[in-house]
Amino acid sequence: MSDQPNFWQTLLSVLSSFFGVQSERNRERDFRHGRPIHYILTGLLMATLFVLGVILLVRWALSLAGI
Repeated sequence: MSDQPNFWQTLLSVLSSFFGVQSERNRERDFRHGRPIHYILTGLLMATLFVLGVILLVRWALSLAGI
């Protein structure tokens, strides 16, 4: 059995790192068994989704304000 983190564990690790609340146990698992490319790609995807979400939220707020 592999200790490599699955998709959901990788996603939760990246989300935790965005907020700075990653547990020491999970951080060790990520560094020992995770593949860096998985975390890089997941991080880029989450950052892109965050930026797009902010853009959409601002556009929505501006439309409500009549601008």
